Order: sequence, then structure tokens, then C-alpha cells
Amino acid sequence: MKPLSNYASLHHLPELAGLCSFAEAAQPGLLIEECVRRLKRFHYCLKRMHELFAARITSEPIYELKMAFAHHAYLCAEHATAIRTRVSEMREPPLGLDAVPHPALEAYFDEIRNAPTTEEFIYAIYLDNASSFLDAIEKYQADTNPLTDAPSRRTLKFARLEIEEIFQFGMKAFEALGSPGTHKNWFQEIMGPLEVAFGDWDGTKPTSNAPFARRYSEKPYVYDPVPKRDQRFQDLWNQGVNAESFLYSSEYPARAKVLMMLYKRMREIDVPEMMASIIHETTGKPWEYYRAMTRQMWDEARHAMMGEVGFVALGVDWTQARITFNWSYRLNTECSALERHGVLFFIEQGLMPKTGKRYEYEVASESGFPLAATLQDFDWADEVLHSQIGRAWFVTQFENLQKALEYGDAAWSRVLSNWSTVRDQGLTQHENWWPGIYTQACTAEGVEPDGKVSAFSETYEGQRADRKGIVGE
Repeated sequence: MKPLSNYASLHHLPELAGLCSFAEAAQPGLLIEECVRRLKRFHYCLKRMHELFAARITSEPIYELKMAFAHHAYLCAEHATAIRTRVSEMREPPLGLDAVPHPALEAYFDEIRNAPTTEEFIYAIYLDNASSFLDAIEKYQADTNPLTDAPSRRTLKFARLEIEEIFQFGMKAFEALGSPGTHKNWFQEIMGPLEVAFGDWDGTKPTSNAPFARRYSEKPYVYDPVPKRDQRFQDLWNQGVNAESFLYSSEYPARAKVLMMLYKRMREIDVPEMMASIIHETTGKPWEYYRAMTRQMWDEARHAMMGEVGFVALGVDWTQARITFNWSYRLNTECSALERHGVLFFIEQGLMPKTGKRYEYEVASESGFPLAATLQDFDWADEVLHSQIGRAWFVTQFENLQKALEYGDAAWSRVLSNWSTVRDQGLTQHENWWPGIYTQACTAEGVEPDGKVSAFSETYEGQRADRKGIVGE
């Protein structure tokens, strides 16, 4: 068969919508069955990566890694969703997207999930897994027909872009943390043979059904719900500065209130710590639930980083504030996943009126600090989205909205104030850290501190963060 040698597009315009050349499109490429088989394996890998990143957030002490894991869990969820959509278009009902492609591939991800050190986890999920996944995507792009399978190629083009970013982050993190040493034997004895058994990430190499060994995943995985923080986070039980009381008071200027809002933003580190536990412990939901909850978890991590950026921009060392874990610790260890979601939804609804996120944005706009307005504007928009996520995935489990709100309010009230308990146990003296933070900001700006602002000393004793009083302890 001899193709036309002189065929050309009119006016020599780019041919085939710019997708490829006629010569490339004339290659047979992959048939639907093989495309779907590989895409399903990619989907499985992305779902497991999402699971592993999310499950690690709470127990990972290093703040920068917590934030990255939230981001990377979100990216994996988005690309898993895109591949699910693509597979559904390819003549494949039922989709079978929850099937395990190969038991050794399952064991490979189980081993990463159970990795006992941060360094081993970083090496495995980023340097080994993400880099091999990139190779598998490139092979798919080369093997499939660029015209007939253009939708899949487009889906994987975006996945490849962001998995490459994930891999690059992992490279830098591994270099910064240093080699754990133990990963070499682990990969030589356990992980390498597993990779051989499951036939690479796309399953194009020969596979094996021979027995395989496990090391870290020999014992069942146990999720750790206790939030861990690195050494920069001090006095973790401190409830000595009632941020909401200061923020909503008419006695203090907007510029000072911005500092307290930045504290509140960075304090949101405890939300992904708590939401990760909801995502991990809630089973049997449609995939869209996990995608939506992961989006919100990533937004909350972004909010913490927004607070960090604001502090840095104002010349303030945020480590001198007391960014506690009291909220995430108690919810994770004393409430069910549904109760945690209820508390989260109840708080979100309280932020929707004019006295909530709109008020914070208005204060930021009045402060003369343009960055604060940007941060609060996006924070407000995110919270509107989160309220919608809550209505879609939490409220629908109750008779009506009011019942859902009552459930969340009751759950939060059940985790009563422990202000006196942690003080009496010597865990904190509830130091008033506010004057130091405020003085730092004034010094950086070259202004004299306002005595009345510096003197603020209201605590959370007997109060929730929504300023609702608590009876007893």
C-alpha cells in the first residue's frame, strides 16, 4: 500500500487540526481495549497516590510537607477524575475502575503507605513511583494514535505536566532531607521484585503471579489521627489569645486586625489535618465525594500558606505566635468522621453571613495592606465553595439543613473546652503571645505600637472559636 506522496492541506495550513502529521495519524496505534486497560492502571495509580498523600498529612510533622501532600493529593484526585471520565467515553460499561490491576501493584502502594519514615515515603512515592509513572504516560502517548485517541492524549498531557511537577518537588525534598539509607535494601529486596511482578506502571511488560514478599505492609495499616508538628510550632495547647474576640471588636483598627486574620489563616493548618482523617475513615462514598473533600482540604492548606505569606510580607516571624493543634487533635481523637464533618460544616455556615467572610474582606480592604485584601477575597470565595460541598455531601445525610446544623453544633459542643485541664496538667500556661507579634509588625512598619492594641488579653477560656460560650469543661 502506497500513500499519496503529494497530498497537502489547502494553502499548506496545519493539517489535522494541528494534532499531528498525516504520517503519524496513519499509524494504527492502540485499539480501544488496550487504551482502556492502560488508562485503568493509570487511574488506579492516581487513586492510590491520592490515598497515600492524604493519609500522611496528619502524622507528618514538617509543615511544608503537610502542605505539599495536600496539594499533591488534590492533583491526583483531579487527574483520576479526568481519566474516569475518559474511560466512560470508551465503550466500557461497567467501568470496573475499582478493580486492582495486579496484586503486586497493590502491594507496592501498600508498602509506600506503611513506610515508617518520611524520607522513605518521599523516596518511594516521588522518586520511584512518580518518575516511573511519567515514563508510562510517555509510552502511552507514543503508542496510541494521535488522531483517533486525541481525547486520551489531551487528558494525559495535563496529567503528565502536573505529575512532572510532583516529581520535581520530590527530588528537591529528597535532596533537602537527605537519603534515609534504608531505602536501598527496601527497594532491592521488596520494591524492585514487586515492580517486576506487576509489569511496569502500564502493564506492558510481562507480569508474574508468583508469590511476592512484603516488609512494611506485612502488618495491617493503622492510620495515625494525632496531628504532628515540627519544632517551629510551640506551645501547642495554648488558648491564650481569642482571635475572634479581637477581630470582631469595634475597638481595634483594621491594620491590627489584619495580623489576627493572618494568624487565623495560618491556624487553618489544623483543617487539612482534620479533613485528612475524614477522607481516610469515610468509606463507600462515590468518587466525587473524595474529589470534593480533597479540593476543600487543599484549599484549607492554601489558606494556611496565605497566612504564612502575609506574616512574611509584614516582617513578622509567625513562629512567635502560638499556632495550636487543639482543634484538630480533639476532633480527630474524640469524634467520629461524620461528627468532624458536622463541626466543619457548622463553622462554614457561620462564616456565610455579613459578619463572617465578607466582614474579614472589608476589614482587609480598609487596612491599607493590599495583599490582605487579596488573601481575604480568595479565602471568602473558597468558603462559599466549601459551604456548597457541605450541602452536597453532609446535609444530604439529614432530614433537612437545620437538623444537619444541630448535629454539627452538638458535636462541637461535646468537645468541651479544655482550657483549665491543659493548664493544670502543665501542658501550657496560655501565654499571651499577641503583644510580641503586634510589636514585630509595628517595628517592621516603623510605627509606634498602640497601647490599647498591645494590651489585648482575652483568652478562649469558656469560649469556642465562634465566640459561643461553653458551660463547664
